[in-house]
Amino acid sequence: MERVGVVVERVAGVVLSRESMWRLLTGRLGWSPQRPERRAIERDESEIARWIAHEWPRIKKGP
Repeated sequence: MERVGVVVERVAGVVLSRESMWRLLTGRLGWSPQRPERRAIERDESEIARWIAHEWPRIKKGP
């Protein structure tokens, strides 16, 4: 949140409190504190399903 405050100060020349910044981001701009999931772009769901169905039981069973 501090980084956003620095940008607001540079662009608009206004210093906002944390509370005001929070109201601006959530109320006016509709942002939320959620973060995106960290997931590979190259993720191949079908290959993952195949691995879970075939390889994982073999590995879990052991020698």
